[in-house]
Amino acid sequence: MDTARTPLAALELPIPVTQTTFAALGLAEPLLHALAAQKFEIPTPIQADAIPPLLAGKDLLGIAQTGTGKTAAFALPMLQHLSAEAARPMAFATRALILAPTRELALQISESIRLMASHTRIRQVVIIGGASRFRQTEAMRRGADIVIGTPGRVCDLMATRELNLSMARYFVLDEADRMLDLGFINDIRRIAAAVPKTRQTALFSATMPVEVLKLADGMLHNPVRVEIARAEGTTPKIDQSVHHISQSAKQGLLKEMLEDPAFSRVIVFTRTKHGANRLAENLEASGLRVNALHGNKSQSQREKALDQFRSGRARILIATDIAARGIDVTAISHVINFDLPVEAESYVHRIGRTARAGTTGIAISFCDPSERGQLRQIERQMGGPIPVVGNAPPDNELHRQQPRKPNGGPKGGPGGGRSSSQGFRPRQGSGGRGGMRSAA
Repeated sequence: MDTARTPLAALELPIPVTQTTFAALGLAEPLLHALAAQKFEIPTPIQADAIPPLLAGKDLLGIAQTGTGKTAAFALPMLQHLSAEAARPMAFATRALILAPTRELALQISESIRLMASHTRIRQVVIIGGASRFRQTEAMRRGADIVIGTPGRVCDLMATRELNLSMARYFVLDEADRMLDLGFINDIRRIAAAVPKTRQTALFSATMPVEVLKLADGMLHNPVRVEIARAEGTTPKIDQSVHHISQSAKQGLLKEMLEDPAFSRVIVFTRTKHGANRLAENLEASGLRVNALHGNKSQSQREKALDQFRSGRARILIATDIAARGIDVTAISHVINFDLPVEAESYVHRIGRTARAGTTGIAISFCDPSERGQLRQIERQMGGPIPVVGNAPPDNELHRQQPRKPNGGPKGGPGGGRSSSQGFRPRQGSGGRGGMRSAA
């Protein structure tokens, strides 16, 4: 891949680049130097559309999928505004606040801003749960140009006056739909009420349900709406399949799959934290290198788990949905949905952990009879049936009224039907392992 044309994002899908450049968007030289050092020259569509109105001081409502480059879209104008202003923050105060739904995403945003601000004197502080509160409050004694935080910990520090938002003139909510899913609506309203009304606000969301629209309507003033349409075929490079299997048999099939060295770096998604811990313990007892990642883990435990996963010291990561949008690890060969997600949108985010930066990947789902309703919702989201490995259940309602593409498969996915030669296939008579094949 030509690195000079790589969009500023850890891409889940190839995103068509624009015909403009960062320089043409009106960004200042220090930011252009930082982008050039990272070999970023061509903005993604969300960046090309969002940066000019944000530079002009307008509020913005951005609708775009994960991995489209949203961080640079809101961070570059913010950095330019902050660098041009002479004001410095007071003790415990910040000039800009960015809210993210998870610790992992907050840290990811922080790292991206660190690179983009490398030629400026902008100072940032990350305020998240699971990390040392004392260190965060000590860092805030000097004040911060930018605070990046999760709603719960931000509210905690506001309550003890160790975070002062009265100077904040720039306010960003990233992945607003995810924050509402996680129950942060009251925290968000409390935080928004503490930020001056004269602020510039940007709200980004992958989806736009009624709740998010209501939130945006109450927080944004005459916003510019920027929407990047979902590419036709959400997952064109992900080979998807589903196994219809009882809950009690899932663990045996998973262990059998993981014996195959082709499963080189695997994320396994469970529905609950307890389920993640229990599955990790059982796999470890089988001699597999595995870590668990979920909301009950401390920040140091999360960072250790991700570091071991990235480095290959642990090739299997068991995660809950809270981690689905925060994991940014390359070369993930497989995503396995041990439990199907309750929300169909979560399926898209889960499987989007593989097939990043133009590569291919494999997504395998286990479906217990009690999960068939969730599978139907997922297939509606994907635009057609997900290919079945093995025998489909004798449930003629399973795929009834499902929208089909002419080839019978999900939009952009492999050709469908009720069975597929793709995916894991046990050896006849032994239940042994078989191979996986990526879609071309």
